[in-house]
Amino acid sequence: MADQFEAWSALHGDAAPTGVVGGWLRFVYLLARPLVRLGVTPNAITVAGLLVGVAALVPAGAGSRWPLLASALIGLSALLDGLDGAVAVLAARVSPLGARLDHICDRITEICFAASLGLAGGSWFWCAAGGLLGLAHEATRSWARRRGMTSIGVVTVSERPTRVLVAAMFVFAAGVYPQSAELWTFVGAVVLTVAGTIGLGQLVFVLRRAFTA
Repeated sequence: MADQFEAWSALHGDAAPTGVVGGWLRFVYLLARPLVRLGVTPNAITVAGLLVGVAALVPAGAGSRWPLLASALIGLSALLDGLDGAVAVLAARVSPLGARLDHICDRITEICFAASLGLAGGSWFWCAAGGLLGLAHEATRSWARRRGMTSIGVVTVSERPTRVLVAAMFVFAAGVYPQSAELWTFVGAVVLTVAGTIGLGQLVFVLRRAFTA
C-alpha cells in the first residue's frame, strides 16, 4: 500500500495521502483490485465517469424527488474518477494519454455538476460563476506546472473534492425538499462561488510567491 500511496502522490503534485485522503485511497484501491483482475482499463473507467456525470443532468432537471438520483450519479462519477487512477497504478498502466483524458473528463463533469445545481432550481448566474471559478482554479494550477512547478502549491478550500461535495450535497437537498429546491440550490451555488473565489485567491497568492522568490 505504501508504494501505491507514493505512486498516487507522484501523480498529484506530491500531495500527502494522509488523514481523510489516506482513508479514501484505501477504499478506492480496495474497489480497484477486482477491476484490475477483470482487465478493466483505466481509460474505460474514466469515460464511464464522464458518461455518469453527464447523465446526472437529466434527473437534476426533472423536479420532484429526481434530484436525489442526480446527487447519487454525481457521487458515482466522482468515485469512478478516483477508481481510474487507482486501476492505472495497480495495473501499471499510467500514461500521458490517460492523464490527459482524465483531465478533460474531470473538467467536463465539473461543468455538469454546476449545471445540475442550476437545473435543480439554482440561480444560473451563481452556478455559472461557481463552475467557471473551478475551471480557473485548475487552469491556474496547470499553468504553474507548465512553468516548472512540480508540487500542487497549496491545498485550497475549493479543490475538486470540495466542488463535487457541494454540488452533490445541495442537489440532494433539492430532492429531499423539492418545495424548497430553488433555495437549496441557490445556497449551494453561492457556496460554490465563494469557495471558488477564496480557493483561487489562495492558489494565486502561493504561486505568486513561488515564482517571484
